Amino acid sequence: MTLEIKPIGEVVAGRTDVADDYWGGVESVIQLDAEFPFDAVQGLEEFSHLVVVWHFDQASPNDIEYHARSPRGNTRWPATGTFAHRNHRRPNQLAQSFPRLLKVEGLSLRVTDLDAVVGTKIYDLSPYFAEMGPRGAVHEPAWPGEMLTDYWARPV
Repeated sequence: MTLEIKPIGEVVAGRTDVADDYWGGVESVIQLDAEFPFDAVQGLEEFSHLVVVWHFDQASPNDIEYHARSPRGNTRWPATGTFAHRNHRRPNQLAQSFPRLLKVEGLSLRVTDLDAVVGTKIYDLSPYFAEMGPRGAVHEPAWPGEMLTDYWARPV
């Protein structure tokens, strides 16, 4: 079975260059499609953060990698399989981000710390409920922290 989904909106303002790091403080605008009534976002402004599902639509659909590889090609980090990565080389090239919601203006959502560029198609969004976040202690190997040291740094 396959699932066909269509975008519900698009990133229309924000960062335009695709890059691995320096996403901190970037303000973006998600414009929801005009087919939605304004009350589709009613109550959303009461939440601090969103869960946004988007597509790496500027990456090549041929740039998928299933086999284990070192993150960012850095052999200091262990080779890990595609499902241990968060990048465009995943089978459906989908990502999710947790941006801070700054303002709701009609069907335009102003956010910060959304790591998707202008033109990116948005496939779903919802408010972030703390109660739906991870339960129990969260743990991970050392390499993601090393790799992402500058991810949320301010753009240079």
